[in-house]
Amino acid sequence: MAVLDLHFLIFSTFFPLIFIILASTKSYFSSTSQKIPTSYPIVGSIFIIWKNKERRVQWISDILTSCPNLTFTLHRPMGYRQIFTANAANVEHMLKSHFHNYHKGHVFRLTLRDFLGDSIFNADGNNWKFLRQVSSHQFNTRSLRKFVETVVDSELSCRLIPILKNAADKAIVLDFQDILQRFAFDNICKIAFGYDPAYLLPSLPEAKFAFVFDNSLRLISERFNSNIPFVWKIKRALSIGNEKQLQIYIGQVREFAREIIREKKQELKEKASLETEDLLSRFLSSGHSDEDFVTDIVISFILAGRDTTSAALTWFFWLIFRHPDVEKEILKEIKENSEEPIYDEVKNMVYIHATLCETMRLYPPVPVSTKSAVEDDVLPDGTVVKKGTRISYHPYAMGRVEKVWGPDWAEFRPGRWLERAEKWSFVGRDSFTYPVFQAGPRICLGKEMAFLQMKRVAAGVLRRFRVVPVVKDMDPVYVSDFTSKMKGGFLVKIEERAES
Repeated sequence: MAVLDLHFLIFSTFFPLIFIILASTKSYFSSTSQKIPTSYPIVGSIFIIWKNKERRVQWISDILTSCPNLTFTLHRPMGYRQIFTANAANVEHMLKSHFHNYHKGHVFRLTLRDFLGDSIFNADGNNWKFLRQVSSHQFNTRSLRKFVETVVDSELSCRLIPILKNAADKAIVLDFQDILQRFAFDNICKIAFGYDPAYLLPSLPEAKFAFVFDNSLRLISERFNSNIPFVWKIKRALSIGNEKQLQIYIGQVREFAREIIREKKQELKEKASLETEDLLSRFLSSGHSDEDFVTDIVISFILAGRDTTSAALTWFFWLIFRHPDVEKEILKEIKENSEEPIYDEVKNMVYIHATLCETMRLYPPVPVSTKSAVEDDVLPDGTVVKKGTRISYHPYAMGRVEKVWGPDWAEFRPGRWLERAEKWSFVGRDSFTYPVFQAGPRICLGKEMAFLQMKRVAAGVLRRFRVVPVVKDMDPVYVSDFTSKMKGGFLVKIEERAES
């Protein structure tokens, strides 16, 4: 009842004004062809925002790609503004040339602090620099080779392949999105924490942590995208509604992370000569033993390692099924590299690399990324940015810009990333045109690790199996709570290739 009373108070206080303002603007509700939303005093564009709540990413993308400069300002209630852009020059301005002026910002950090704490995804300044410096050691060539040849290959051959073989033999329907998340979760825990959660056992054990983690992301995303921020702050202060539930979920996530930390501390204590090759050991050995701080690190790496690669691979396998010509070219490349050592085989898979890039152009794992202006500024396209304004660049929309990708931008065509002489060679795009892994000083440290993992999984699965969607005649729905997913999962049947 307290939640209903709070919403009623807000509604009864402000909304009579809304309908007076909008009484003479019937077109506001009926005009679905209008691209840039009309803004009104006090309420901004709240109704059209609510109308598109369930398709927020696609809606903003449609507006951006209709704007000549690929930038527009969204007006929320109470005069709050947020700038969105799909302009590569603006992205370079924010992420490189004027990097010092675009931080996560106070509002971002405050909103996400309950979940991300002071982790690298929620840090600015010296704290961010320290976290990045310590984390960078995890991504040298030696660590990457070990990751592919031991962690990924073991999880692939001992867990993923047997599950797929069993599903093929018994005609079992799998949620392949869930399988890939379990695979990625085991991998990131092993390489980052030296811990094996064993979520991809044949029994597919109950993934309580995954349920809690996903719900934490959903609720913190709702908070982050709130149109009237003081509502969630009041609800948190009173511990009611979804804010009460969020605190319960976050508490369970943090307890899971603390248990990993306690086990690692004990392991380091018992074995003084233990090699500190995993990220968690490095942080603990560097003198940062504060449990809350290290807990933030663990949660951030689970978020980065579990959700992004599994999201990309989910869309990859769906697109491969829809494009048999691409699958045929991939199988040819797998065969040509099959005699190479594992690490070299994966590094040499140029066509699969291009296919993954094309997948993430259309379905980026992180569709929107937000910064806050430290001081007043003007973007290269002339957009005025006031101090404190949130500005979001939109990789999902940027992958749909006709001026960049051509009139066939809607087509899934890995060849746009390739040139062919005697064999394929990869032709990349600059990271400001294609900021799927961010760009500039904050470019993703795990980019190469992610590609190695995804290429190894793609080759290992497609070499032996066809992944066949249960529903073939409908496109899946792209949804996002910070990271993207297929709504309702990705239900598939597995078919073993005769030639395997």
